[in-house]
Amino acid sequence: MLVVVANDLPPAVRGRMKLWFIEPRANVFVSGVRDSLAKKVVNYLYKHCPPKSGLMIFNSSNTTPGYEIFGMGDTRKEITEISGLPLVIEKSAEPPPESQNSLMPEAQKPL
Repeated sequence: MLVVVANDLPPAVRGRMKLWFIEPRANVFVSGVRDSLAKKVVNYLYKHCPPKSGLMIFNSSNTTPGYEIFGMGDTRKEITEISGLPLVIEKSAEPPPESQNSLMPEAQKPL
């Protein structure tokens, strides 16, 4: 299985992707292509997409951990590796809200 998430694809590339992929949301493509074709698609995307496309590619594989993650450009997501396991961290547009600790006495709570 191959999943491609992009910020913005060129129209020619997007049209080509629609040949083999289902597009459940704008610029999100999902397909069950074979591994050999998946590699060709990944190479095609790297060759024909500018860095501003912000590609995030998830590919199933037979090696541990069972998938590969590729990124190109500003993906609005960060790929990190924890104990050999590649993971995606969503970048937040705004800082997380400060949690109100209900165990803190009223006198000590910030105003």
